[in-house]
Amino acid sequence: MTSVRPQRGARGLGPSGLPPFAVVILVAFIQYAGSFPAAAVWGEADKLNAGSAVLLVAGPLVLLGRRRWPLVTLLGTALVTVVYLLLDYPIGPVFLSPLVAAFNVVLLGPKYVGWAAAGGTFAVLIVVADIGKGDGYDPDLGGVGFGVAWMALILGLAEILKVRRDRAAQAELTMEEQALRLASEERLKIAREVHDVLAHHVSLINVQSGVALHLIDEQPEQARQALSAIKQSSKEVLVELRTILGVLRDVDGSAPRQPVASLDQLDRLLERMREAGLPVALERTGTTRTLPSGVDAAALRIVQESLTNTYRHAGPTRATVRLGYLPGELTIEVLDQGRGDASGFVEGSGSGLTGMRQRAEALGGTLSAGPLPGGGFRVAATLPTGPADSDTDSDTDTEDGS
Repeated sequence: MTSVRPQRGARGLGPSGLPPFAVVILVAFIQYAGSFPAAAVWGEADKLNAGSAVLLVAGPLVLLGRRRWPLVTLLGTALVTVVYLLLDYPIGPVFLSPLVAAFNVVLLGPKYVGWAAAGGTFAVLIVVADIGKGDGYDPDLGGVGFGVAWMALILGLAEILKVRRDRAAQAELTMEEQALRLASEERLKIAREVHDVLAHHVSLINVQSGVALHLIDEQPEQARQALSAIKQSSKEVLVELRTILGVLRDVDGSAPRQPVASLDQLDRLLERMREAGLPVALERTGTTRTLPSGVDAAALRIVQESLTNTYRHAGPTRATVRLGYLPGELTIEVLDQGRGDASGFVEGSGSGLTGMRQRAEALGGTLSAGPLPGGGFRVAATLPTGPADSDTDSDTDTEDGS
């Protein structure tokens, strides 16, 4: 016979710390001890014997399987009770074990199956009790209604507990899924930070080391400048990686949730690119203001990754960075005049472009990138900033890095 398996989070009747046999002992005690006063009421105390004692204890023993096989347990307790009634033993608390089993069927099994099985079982028990007792037992409608009301009350309590348990299990599952999602998002943020930091500095080190090797014999002074740039880049990448590792370790719990980056570092970034041999011009339009930290960090990383790509792939060129402080948004545009081949570009290709786009979309913004028709490359992003926080400079600012 197919059993009804407990659902997620089901523990059966009784407190979570209660041993499985504790309810069995309690029910067995009530059924056995309570049968003597019940038999006295019916005037049948002489009918209680070893056989009735075995059946009064057998029903509770079947309850040992209530958590794993709720439906089978209900049928088992009902069968023991039917045998007890057919042998014409005194009616008393013998119905307690099937009632406990019915409680567990409703609590652990599918809703309609549990109620149908419980209702059908008690209907059979009432009929068997009438047959087993013959003329000596004639339950009136009020007595039957009273028993049905108690059964409905207990099974209703089981249904309430089941709903509460299912909601708690669903809430726990939702919290687990949310924790996994947040952890995944944090890993993605750290991965983007590591990529941006390493790609930028390692690209500078790679190109400058090639320049140094090429010029070390013929133009030692320029080779010295390239080595100085390598030293500075390696120092900065170590500092940034130490910051990232500090976030990952979070030893004292006071470290920031993610590495700090902002447009306050933009001038140093552009100066570093110029020292590496990439002339960069900076143009600001609109009213400069304090930006939300997420927008501030994303803007710097987008500019950094764009200039790094230009430095690595565009060849001899010039670059222009344009920042537009518009009402409610920040626009970013990075253009270069290097080699650009529209036929060979695939939108979204490359982890750098993917990371920039993810940064923008995570803030509700947009990013597009692609070659220009006349040569060169363009990265354009729009990041929502909300209302302006504080105005610092309302003039158009142009800085030429030539």
